[in-house]
Amino acid sequence: MQPVFWFDLGSPEAYLAAERVMAELPVAPEWVPILEAGLGGRRQSGDATARQSAIERAALSQHVQPLRWPADWADQDMRAAMVAATYAKQIGRAVAFALAAFRQAFAGGRALDEDTIVIAAAACEMHPRAVVQALGRGSVAAALDAATASAAAAGVRQTPAIAIGDVVFEGADAVERAARALEGEAA
Repeated sequence: MQPVFWFDLGSPEAYLAAERVMAELPVAPEWVPILEAGLGGRRQSGDATARQSAIERAALSQHVQPLRWPADWADQDMRAAMVAATYAKQIGRAVAFALAAFRQAFAGGRALDEDTIVIAAAACEMHPRAVVQALGRGSVAAALDAATASAAAAGVRQTPAIAIGDVVFEGADAVERAARALEGEAA
C-alpha cells in the first residue's frame, strides 16, 4: 500500500519531514499538497520564538542544514505556492517542486511569493510561463481545495501528515511513526 504524504509549503515541520520522507519510508509515498489553514484543525499557537527554536533543534538533530527563516513566515498566505504545488503534482513534478520550494523558503529564507515560486519551478524544469498561468487557473485551485477537503475527511488536522490506509500520522514525528508502521506491516 502506497502511503500518502500531505504537506503545506508554509510549514517548517513539513519541510523537515519532506527532507526525510523518501529515505526513511520503505515505500515511496504519494506527495499531495494541501492548505493546512483549510483543515479546520489546530493552528500552531503559542510563542513563535519557542516554536522556531524547537524546529531549529529538530533540524540540527536530523542533520538538515540550519534554517533561514523567511520574513513573516508564520503569516504568509500560502495559496499561490500551494496552487503551484498542485500544478506540479498534476504534471508529475510534485516531489521536485515541493523540495525546491521548501528549500527556497527554509534554507534560503525567501518568502514564497510569485518570483520565488517561479525560481523553484525552474529548478525542477517546470516552464515559468506555464506555472504563472496555472496560478490563475480555477481548475488547479479547485484541485487544491479538493485535496485539502479529502485530507480533512481522512482526519488530517495538521501537516506534515502521512496516511497508510485509514491510519494517519501527523506532526513532527509523523515520518518516524509511519516508517515503524510500514516496517511492522512488512514483517
